Amino acid sequence: MLRLAVLVSGGGTNLQAIIDKIENKTINGAEIAVVISNKKDAYALERAKNHGIEGKCISPKDYGHREAFNQALLEALESYQVDLVVLAGYLVIVPENVIRRYRNRIINIHPSLIPSFCGDGYYGLKVHEAVLAKGNKVTGATVHFVDEGTDTGPIILQKAVHVEEGDTPEILQKRVMEQAEWNILPEAINLIANDKIEVVDNLVRRK
Repeated sequence: MLRLAVLVSGGGTNLQAIIDKIENKTINGAEIAVVISNKKDAYALERAKNHGIEGKCISPKDYGHREAFNQALLEALESYQVDLVVLAGYLVIVPENVIRRYRNRIINIHPSLIPSFCGDGYYGLKVHEAVLAKGNKVTGATVHFVDEGTDTGPIILQKAVHVEEGDTPEILQKRVMEQAEWNILPEAINLIANDKIEVVDNLVRRK
């Protein structure tokens, strides 16, 4: 059984998608060991509680220096014997000690088709604002492994979503979540849980 740590910063809609698809058996062979947020009031922690999943707040603000936070996060992941770390709207840079410890075992969902609209400064609504400002007709979401760069790790899955006339950033964000994020993040977890993919020469291959 693949043990997941889901890291979140906000409402936890992607977390809910994972929970739902574990419960309805769309995801097989995986369980959520812990939900970790950097914000004590993140609604994602309430979602975890509602499903009997342990939740923890580990915030950089609670530590005197960043190295102490980095170590606390790593120790928490190890204490839950985590196999896969899932970044589901986590707005904290993942420490390098965690990346090294969980190489090709950390995945992230990004609300664009990487390599477009990704990297430093592109997160949340900012991505969708940039898509609309550019006049793109198609956007989407990407699940990728996490490395030391920003949105630069090997791509696991992508799904395209059409931009429609009259879209606002909020409307587009909702469509990308509903049509792409909530589907491909659970799908990627299921592929990993069932040993269906591998990383070869920094590319994801199906087994």
